[in-house]
Amino acid sequence: MRIALHTKVRADRIAEYEAAHREVPEELTDAIRAGGATSWTIWRSGTHLFHVLECEDYGRLIAELEKLPVNIAWQARMAQLLDVVHDYSSEGAEAGLPVVWELP
Repeated sequence: MRIALHTKVRADRIAEYEAAHREVPEELTDAIRAGGATSWTIWRSGTHLFHVLECEDYGRLIAELEKLPVNIAWQARMAQLLDVVHDYSSEGAEAGLPVVWELP
């Protein structure tokens, strides 16, 4: 499944947010892959962040990540940089942006 998310970085923390993503812990990226994700890309336009991830089951991925110490630490770091509590939702796939159109 493909999931698109929209979050916002705090205007005064953009450089720090980008720096953090240049050094995402390998333990976290390994856990994201083990949870079924095959790709995750984040684009930024001003303070708006657009995520697209491909995974087997978004709800399961998030449920697995929520209990891991490396992710708990990462989300605490992101909470300082984002205008949201974290950059994902435990609501499952319904939390993603709705598809409006796809090239057939």
